[in-house]
Amino acid sequence: MPMDLDTTTNGIGSDKDTLYMLGGVALIVFGAGLILSNPFVRRQLSQLGVGNLAGAAIPDIERYLKLRAM
Repeated sequence: MPMDLDTTTNGIGSDKDTLYMLGGVALIVFGAGLILSNPFVRRQLSQLGVGNLAGAAIPDIERYLKLRAM
């Protein structure tokens, strides 16, 4: 049974797009890690109280995930 040329090409293109997307996500995470490892940025974030904000958001996220699981 011969394969369609369009199906093969679309499959390869889809794989390539997925690879590019995952590579981009990895670069974003790596860049954020580099920025957040800077002592000046850490000092600024601690003054803003970002840790408290994240702690306050966790109960809302847990509630959302419970509702979604229903």
